[in-house]
Amino acid sequence: MGRHFVTDCEGPISLNDNAQELSAHFIPRGERFFAIVSRYDDFLADVVEKPGYKAGDTLKLILPFLIAFGASNEAVRNYSRSHISLVPGATETLRFVGKRMASFIISTSYEPYIEALCEVVGFPMERAFSTEVDFDRYPLDPEEGAWLRQTAEELAGMEMLQWPGHAGGSGDLAAEHRRVLRQLDRIFWQAIPRMRIGRILNEVNPVGGAEKARALVRSLEGTGHDLADVMYVGDSITDTEALRLVKDRGGLAVSFNGNGYAVRSAQICCMSKDARIIAFLAEAFNREGRDGALDLVESWESGNLARVSTEGGLMDWLSSLPEKDFPRMERVSGTDLTRLIAASESFRRSVRGEQVGSLG
Repeated sequence: MGRHFVTDCEGPISLNDNAQELSAHFIPRGERFFAIVSRYDDFLADVVEKPGYKAGDTLKLILPFLIAFGASNEAVRNYSRSHISLVPGATETLRFVGKRMASFIISTSYEPYIEALCEVVGFPMERAFSTEVDFDRYPLDPEEGAWLRQTAEELAGMEMLQWPGHAGGSGDLAAEHRRVLRQLDRIFWQAIPRMRIGRILNEVNPVGGAEKARALVRSLEGTGHDLADVMYVGDSITDTEALRLVKDRGGLAVSFNGNGYAVRSAQICCMSKDARIIAFLAEAFNREGRDGALDLVESWESGNLARVSTEGGLMDWLSSLPEKDFPRMERVSGTDLTRLIAASESFRRSVRGEQVGSLG
């Protein structure tokens, strides 16, 4: 079957950030709490490159706090199933591509959410990778629970960690942000590891960063494909290693409404309210490989859409769009990178909202 298609979930397929939404649901001031921890995650993964830490490990850092506020397997599953929000055209895109290419979802999200999403869009769960966690496996001592609930409130009240673009470590931070960093380090790498529930930090392995790249390689098993056959679609810091791996090995790396991390790691930057733009790229890639997809983008930029596939009603959908909703596609180039990142991040926030769209 054709070539090989892999997509992240949150961003290209759904508008959700399930971990952020769970935090907001279970934890008082949970949106702010999650933003603080997510920003800390970006610093550890991208700036200091903490040994043994990877982008997306936010999902294990927040687990003790979710459990302290009553998160269980059933509660998380029920909430996730009732709050799925799909990108328009996502179901149609997965069906279109799934008929032509071996297709996989690789997501940092918790497994209960991915199970629910696969049910909604009719995607086979056996072709989805996600973060496995058993909330009920970790009983909480009353004293630990009280400390975690109090600390969650303190975290939500912290100043957002900031650093200059050239930062390579804590020494490059302003004094007030070094204090914030020390507070966060004490909470996550001293206090929680000493608790009984602290084992959760060692036992849960979020599928982000290098784990996404490893899952991508595992998805190739038994398909007869190699990395040059892969089109990978991502949107955030958790996708950068998979995007780079595909790009370096001759495949196609695509940012869909991505932040700066994703755009810098991709060959193509897509900005669209509808996921069916992904189907256009996948069709070109499946037929003609990376060069064909890149030629399509160049035609797109010039307004020459004569070579765009008309299969599956895609051209009918495209021709019906008002000009303001017409998808944008551009090749990522070093000379235009700053402008492209700014445009993609602005579009991302307009589609997913300021809170979620600003996360790493």
